Amino acid sequence: MASSANALRLGLRTCSRQTQTPSLRIAAIQRRALSATATRCEGVPVPKKEEDAKLEFTRPYSPGEYLSEKLRSGDLEDWERERYERALSSWRQVPDNLKRSWSNMVNDIEESAAPLRRAVKPKRQTFWYEEEKDPDMITDEDGEDDFLENDITSLGHGKLEEHREFREYARIAVWEMPLLSKYAKPFVPPTSEEILRFRYTTYMGEFHPADRKVVVEFCPKDLRDLTEVQQRKLMKLAGPRYNPEKDIIKMSCEKFEHQAQNKRYLGDLIDKMIAAAKDPKDTFEDIPLDTRHHTFSKKITFPKEWLLTPERKKEIEAARQQALLKDAEKVVKGALVDGADVVKQYLASGAAEAMHAIPVMAGRGGKALPGGKGGKMQRGKR
Repeated sequence: MASSANALRLGLRTCSRQTQTPSLRIAAIQRRALSATATRCEGVPVPKKEEDAKLEFTRPYSPGEYLSEKLRSGDLEDWERERYERALSSWRQVPDNLKRSWSNMVNDIEESAAPLRRAVKPKRQTFWYEEEKDPDMITDEDGEDDFLENDITSLGHGKLEEHREFREYARIAVWEMPLLSKYAKPFVPPTSEEILRFRYTTYMGEFHPADRKVVVEFCPKDLRDLTEVQQRKLMKLAGPRYNPEKDIIKMSCEKFEHQAQNKRYLGDLIDKMIAAAKDPKDTFEDIPLDTRHHTFSKKITFPKEWLLTPERKKEIEAARQQALLKDAEKVVKGALVDGADVVKQYLASGAAEAMHAIPVMAGRGGKALPGGKGGKMQRGKR
């Protein structure tokens, strides 16, 4: 690969090149990517013989060889000398500050490219026979030091960091959390005027997209200043946010960045809903309350008849006593059947010895005769 200085010199020579020369005028010079014919120059006779024409057509195009064969050596020297003089005159017309900037740029390029030309040698003293790292190549994104085989792996460091985090939280729970007891306040139940119940989400100081969410719940019947018609209108305005099973309106907001902003937005929204419910122009009496958004859960209740009340316990005890009296009367009359005595009588009669197993003949892949007489089997044909 040519150096930057050579590239600059070739670029200046190309810019100063002209299509005509005093000694030779090229008829048409076009840069062609692929061509099977050579470029024709004026003053050069076209070969007339068939062999020469075939030779010119089949030979690969080489400008230097073609000119050296067709032109005299003196013309080539004059042509090169004239091109050099034109390039030198063009370079002299360039201002000095531009020349200095070009020279500095070429030197910077050469200096920056010098490490790239240096051969990479392997480290023989390393375990894996690794190659030396190129200082200009960014291979370590985290900026860590080279691994000298005297440390644990990154997975081990991750486990140690996790262990340190556990110890830090344990230290906080033992030494710092008890100090918060002096800031504890007694619980005061909400009054009848505090009907809004807000719920927040926190991740113990960690940033999370869900920590901005605020949820508010309230019961329409707790609004004492609203009439029954206005309360039903408020339920209809809430729409699917109203739970008819619990009689609670539940709303949430997370459109703002901070919890205070979302809480303020919910408070203003509830004020607007209450103001709309108090509007006497339209009470929404002709619109039924839509509860299709809610799925009512079927609650299975324990039957009251199954409850063991003192009266029920007395009834069960009396029924048990009556059953025991009936069994005692049957024992006296001999009408009570005892299962153990029945089994003993059966074994003593010898009926069990008369029973014996009936042998059944089994064949291999055969078919039984129709009727099944004598238990004979007939081998079937395959």
